[in-house]
Amino acid sequence: MRAVVLTRHGPPEVLQVQDRPDPRPGPGELAVDVRAAGINFADVMARMGLYMAAPKPPSVIGYEVAGTVSALGEGVTRFAVGQRVMAGTRFGGYAERIVTRVENALPLPERLTFEEGAAIPVNYATAAAALVRYGNVQAGERILVHAAAGGVGVAATQIAKARGAEIWGTASPGKHDAIRALGVDHPIDYTKPGWEKALPKLDLVMDAIGGRSFRQGYELLRPGGRLVCFGASSLVQGETRSIVGAVRTLLAMPRFNLVKQMESSKAVIGLNLLAVQSIARDVDMGTITRASMPYAVMLSLLCFLLYFFPSLALWLPATMK
Repeated sequence: MRAVVLTRHGPPEVLQVQDRPDPRPGPGELAVDVRAAGINFADVMARMGLYMAAPKPPSVIGYEVAGTVSALGEGVTRFAVGQRVMAGTRFGGYAERIVTRVENALPLPERLTFEEGAAIPVNYATAAAALVRYGNVQAGERILVHAAAGGVGVAATQIAKARGAEIWGTASPGKHDAIRALGVDHPIDYTKPGWEKALPKLDLVMDAIGGRSFRQGYELLRPGGRLVCFGASSLVQGETRSIVGAVRTLLAMPRFNLVKQMESSKAVIGLNLLAVQSIARDVDMGTITRASMPYAVMLSLLCFLLYFFPSLALWLPATMK
């Protein structure tokens, strides 16, 4: 098979198409012929050498794919060869064929293209973890979504809107109509100095920018508010990593004081999707019904749940009809 190999850390040119052996599924695994692969900001950081969880080069990165099942490992009965699926992969997604655990795959509904399916696992699982499990967003709460036009931002907007939240979202002015159509109530032009001064106190802030943005988000919270930090895009400047820029961003990170957090009753939450392997058990299954939220949001939460809680697979067939 062909794969896009990260030969070393650096600019996009370090990615090269190479021939690699076809992977074979073992017990409890399935092979997928990839028709589309998602590209996430974590992949960009991995290419630059700024993502510590990524495999060392030479390696194949990529976290999510969509395609058709090409082979089944021993004991796999939930899928059939030729079936359309979307799947999460712990790296290896930039290839013509991947092998993943059966619990990491979901049937891809006919209404979705392969490209759409490949965009669901990481973005929607991240948004669901931030808003449902950790953020516990409630109807009527005020939330701020940074980069609302990005993958996680779009997913977060849809999930928060389905839960009845009022949403502020940052984006460049040219994207305001788009994010408003997706559900953002108050688009914000983050390029204008002092934009944050016009905001009310918030219940939750989703921030993958890092640096001073974390401090700013914390200060925008009212008592009981939650700051969910799930990335640090400000570490990236240009196409290659900048040690000076990274150090500058790290030095700008706030140092939170637990005593002051208790006094103000504010929470700071760190989220790394690869580390939360067992959190889905605490999500209320009663909220995930077609009656309570749009199909796309319900599907995204199913993806999140099954990715980390495979025993729910017995419930899946009735839900997907």
